[in-house]
Amino acid sequence: MRIPLLILLLAIALLFNFQFIDPALAAEASTGSAIFSNHCASCHIGGANILVEHKTLQKSALSKYLENYDTEPIQTIIHQIQNGKSAMPAFKSKLSEQEILEVAAYVFQKAETGW
Repeated sequence: MRIPLLILLLAIALLFNFQFIDPALAAEASTGSAIFSNHCASCHIGGANILVEHKTLQKSALSKYLENYDTEPIQTIIHQIQNGKSAMPAFKSKLSEQEILEVAAYVFQKAETGW
Protein backbone atom coordinates (compact mmCIF):
# COMPACT_ATOMS: atom_id res chain seq x y z
CA MET A 1 0.00 0.00 0.00
CA ARG A 2 1.44 3.39 -0.99
CA ILE A 3 1.58 6.34 1.35
CA PRO A 4 -0.48 9.20 -0.10
CA LEU A 5 1.70 11.75 -1.84
CA LEU A 6 0.46 14.57 0.38
CA ILE A 7 1.60 12.80 3.55
CA LEU A 8 4.95 12.04 1.96
CA LEU A 9 5.46 15.67 0.91
CA LEU A 10 4.45 16.86 4.38
CA ALA A 11 6.94 14.47 5.97
CA ILE A 12 9.72 15.72 3.70
CA ALA A 13 8.86 19.34 4.47
CA LEU A 14 8.97 18.56 8.18
CA LEU A 15 12.29 16.79 7.84
CA PHE A 16 13.98 19.85 6.47
CA ASN A 17 12.79 21.76 9.51
CA PHE A 18 14.15 19.18 11.97
CA GLN A 19 17.57 20.77 11.74
CA PHE A 20 16.02 23.78 13.51
CA ILE A 21 13.67 21.92 15.81
CA ASP A 22 11.06 24.07 17.45
CA PRO A 23 8.83 22.81 20.29
CA ALA A 24 5.97 21.83 17.95
CA LEU A 25 8.23 19.61 15.84
CA ALA A 26 10.07 18.17 18.81
CA ALA A 27 7.01 16.04 19.62
CA GLU A 28 6.99 14.65 16.05
CA ALA A 29 10.69 13.77 16.25
CA SER A 30 10.28 12.14 19.64
CA THR A 31 7.47 9.92 18.32
CA GLY A 32 9.74 8.51 15.59
CA SER A 33 12.54 8.23 18.13
CA ALA A 34 10.32 6.29 20.54
CA ILE A 35 9.18 3.90 17.80
CA PHE A 36 12.82 3.42 16.74
CA SER A 37 13.84 2.73 20.35
CA ASN A 38 11.08 0.15 20.79
CA HIS A 39 11.39 -1.69 17.48
CA CYS A 40 14.72 -0.93 15.81
CA ALA A 41 17.41 -0.01 18.34
CA SER A 42 18.09 -3.59 19.38
CA CYS A 43 19.81 -4.07 16.01
CA HIS A 44 20.43 -0.45 14.97
CA ILE A 45 21.51 1.33 18.15
CA GLY A 46 23.08 4.66 17.27
CA GLY A 47 22.56 3.99 13.57
CA ALA A 48 24.80 0.91 13.63
CA ASN A 49 23.92 -2.64 12.57
CA ILE A 50 24.80 -5.44 14.97
CA LEU A 51 24.07 -8.21 12.45
CA VAL A 52 25.70 -6.90 9.27
CA GLU A 53 28.32 -4.40 10.39
CA HIS A 54 28.73 -2.47 7.11
CA LYS A 55 24.97 -2.04 6.46
CA THR A 56 24.42 0.78 8.93
CA LEU A 57 21.87 3.57 8.92
CA GLN A 58 24.50 6.11 7.97
CA LYS A 59 23.62 8.10 4.85
CA SER A 60 26.50 6.60 2.87
CA ALA A 61 25.42 3.02 3.65
CA LEU A 62 21.74 3.73 2.97
CA SER A 63 22.73 5.25 -0.36
CA LYS A 64 24.92 2.26 -1.21
CA TYR A 65 22.65 -0.60 -0.12
CA LEU A 66 19.09 0.68 -0.65
CA GLU A 67 18.01 0.95 -4.26
CA ASN A 68 16.58 4.41 -5.09
CA TYR A 69 17.71 5.96 -1.80
CA ASP A 70 19.37 8.88 -3.58
CA THR A 71 16.22 9.79 -5.50
CA GLU A 72 13.44 8.76 -3.07
CA PRO A 73 14.99 8.44 0.41
CA ILE A 74 11.82 8.49 2.53
CA GLN A 75 9.91 6.11 0.27
CA THR A 76 12.93 3.79 0.14
CA ILE A 77 13.24 3.71 3.93
CA ILE A 78 9.48 3.10 4.22
CA HIS A 79 9.76 0.19 1.78
CA GLN A 80 12.64 -1.32 3.78
CA ILE A 81 10.73 -1.01 7.07
CA GLN A 82 7.54 -2.47 5.59
CA ASN A 83 9.12 -5.38 3.74
CA GLY A 84 12.42 -6.05 5.48
CA LYS A 85 15.24 -7.83 3.67
CA SER A 86 17.69 -10.56 4.58
CA ALA A 87 18.13 -10.48 8.37
CA MET A 88 15.77 -7.52 8.82
CA PRO A 89 12.16 -8.55 9.45
CA ALA A 90 9.17 -6.88 7.81
CA PHE A 91 7.28 -4.48 10.06
CA LYS A 92 4.16 -3.86 7.94
CA SER A 93 2.08 -6.12 10.19
CA LYS A 94 3.70 -4.85 13.41
CA LEU A 95 3.52 -1.07 12.87
CA SER A 96 0.77 1.16 11.49
CA GLU A 97 1.37 3.19 8.32
CA GLN A 98 1.70 6.31 10.48
CA GLU A 99 4.26 4.66 12.76
CA ILE A 100 6.26 3.49 9.74
CA LEU A 101 6.18 7.01 8.30
CA GLU A 102 7.31 8.51 11.62
CA VAL A 103 10.19 6.08 12.11
CA ALA A 104 11.23 6.49 8.46
CA ALA A 105 11.28 10.27 8.91
CA TYR A 106 13.34 9.81 12.08
CA VAL A 107 15.86 7.51 10.37
CA PHE A 108 16.16 9.90 7.41
CA GLN A 109 16.65 12.91 9.70
CA LYS A 110 19.29 11.09 11.77
CA ALA A 111 21.09 9.83 8.65
CA GLU A 112 21.17 13.37 7.22
CA THR A 113 22.60 14.82 10.43
CA GLY A 114 25.05 11.97 11.12
CA TRP A 115 23.54 9.99 13.97
